[in-house]
Amino acid sequence: MIKGQRKAVGFDLSEAPSHLIRRCQQYYGDLYAREAGARELTKQQFTLLAALEQNEGASQTALVEITSIDRSTLAEMVRRMLEKGLITRERTEEDARANAVAISPSGRKALRSARNAADRAERALLEALPAPDRQRFVKALREIAQAAEALAANGHDKPKPGRKRRLS
Repeated sequence: MIKGQRKAVGFDLSEAPSHLIRRCQQYYGDLYAREAGARELTKQQFTLLAALEQNEGASQTALVEITSIDRSTLAEMVRRMLEKGLITRERTEEDARANAVAISPSGRKALRSARNAADRAERALLEALPAPDRQRFVKALREIAQAAEALAANGHDKPKPGRKRRLS
């Protein structure tokens, strides 16, 4: 406890899993930024290219589902990454409204470099835990992520009609 700080009554952020997950995400973002430097891909650009590496030619709609990056953010990212020559985009044959996105050669080079930065950042993140706990921690995160996917697959993540979905 910080000097002069009172014991929390009610909701204690230091014990709230939702707050702790957010803090861990911020910590990883700081680690990645430090490792990647200003010249590398952002975390979200890295995520998008990593998803494309496994799903070459995926539509932007599919990439929203794969990456969990919201539609408008992903569309803006694609626009900027096209301008930088990191990806290519063309209309799909199946649906003239859909765009198939692929990694360009310079995007593959950037992805390799960013992957090294991400690996270093992830190692640094896990070093906060005792070595025996690291695999269990990653397994627990995977289980939570699978629960989120199951909820989304059942349509429970869709806003109810007439109610606006809050963005965090």
